[in-house]
Amino acid sequence: MALKFLAEHPDAPSLSAKDISEAYHIPLQLLAKILQRLTKVGLLRSHAGMNGGYALSRDPREITAFEVIHAIDGPLFITSCITISGSCDLNDICTIKEPLRRVNDSISDLLKNIRISDLVEADVVKRKDHDRRLVTISA
Repeated sequence: MALKFLAEHPDAPSLSAKDISEAYHIPLQLLAKILQRLTKVGLLRSHAGMNGGYALSRDPREITAFEVIHAIDGPLFITSCITISGSCDLNDICTIKEPLRRVNDSISDLLKNIRISDLVEADVVKRKDHDRRLVTISA
């Protein structure tokens, strides 16, 4: 949500953690930790000083949901048996490992195809649809 907020304000050189926290009602200390992690992995740039804050390091069309989730939570595994090493104690007799791997791969592929810009565009479309449903009554 923080990256979406930054993408919605492309003209702002940077936005503070407080701005984002207030917009989405996220506890400031929690958000600050997440923003620091996103900065560390290169998804955000931080600007120090009086008008400091955070900005996207790349175009929002180039940042995927997969990258953001991976930066915050680490590798995506839907079960504990799907690991980087790919092994568990029941590996030789497991009958669900392959179906779970395919599910995990499908989720990963889906997240790799969702861009931060898609989240902004979806919100704009939703607001336009809402505005079309508004009716003006005049006397």
